[in-house]
Amino acid sequence: MNQQLPLQIPKVFRFQSQKIKAVPQKKSNTLLKANYKKKTMFRYQILHYPGLYMNNAEIEILVQNICDVASTTFNPIPQYQAMRGNREDLSDKIIALAWDGSILAGFASTVELYIPTVGNILHLGLTVVRPEYRSNGLTHFLIQKAVTSYIIKKAFFFDKLWITNCAAVLSSLVNVALHFEHVYPSPKEVNYSPQHTIIAETINALHRDKLYINPNSTFDVKNHIFRGSVKGTAFQKDANDTAFYHRNHIYNDYYKNLMDINNGDEILQVGYASVPAAIRHAIFNSIKLITPH
Repeated sequence: MNQQLPLQIPKVFRFQSQKIKAVPQKKSNTLLKANYKKKTMFRYQILHYPGLYMNNAEIEILVQNICDVASTTFNPIPQYQAMRGNREDLSDKIIALAWDGSILAGFASTVELYIPTVGNILHLGLTVVRPEYRSNGLTHFLIQKAVTSYIIKKAFFFDKLWITNCAAVLSSLVNVALHFEHVYPSPKEVNYSPQHTIIAETINALHRDKLYINPNSTFDVKNHIFRGSVKGTAFQKDANDTAFYHRNHIYNDYYKNLMDINNGDEILQVGYASVPAAIRHAIFNSIKLITPH
């Protein structure tokens, strides 16, 4: 059995991504049973810097499982993140794994980066879920568990944990904007601080390889866009492919209009996570659940 990180994830970080509608009383038992059957009870495993302590055989098994999941989305599998398979590339990662029995259903591979004058930040990196498990909201839970375990491990209880996300996928950009604080760029009003600038400029200058950013792409400083960064790669998307859209049309249109998806542009988001912010999200989502619609 894979050893799990012996940390309790606070319930306040469990963001709700779906509205719960009232169920007629006569049908409630039947519907609840049907919904329960559709749910998968995942076993979660969090790995902090596995390249620092795993032996070669364990690394090989881990990478094999991750690449097996990645192959359901990418062909060929890009040489990026944990998929590179070497010890060095696993030594700065915080990886969340979701298991259905002995099957790896999905993973989130995040990267710890050092930013001068700011400190360590967490890049959200890559999340991949097998197609048959994508209706379980697993993408949200994997990111949530990776971020919250890092907050607990590093004792960010009374401070901000700066996070970044670099993507061309609209659903990814919208989710980050919705669930993290003062994310730039975003349709919401953002308190753009000197830390936003320092993080963006440091990533542009020093961390392109860790974020799979084309070294020849141009960085639009004002809009945080790497122009043509993923053009011709497995990460480039078709602007007309609605499978990668988010349900929030306002946010969706904002990011779609900000970049040229068909040119291979991707947006660098900079924001932060914090315990107080998570509590606010939990209270807000609780109110939504009990408010009549």
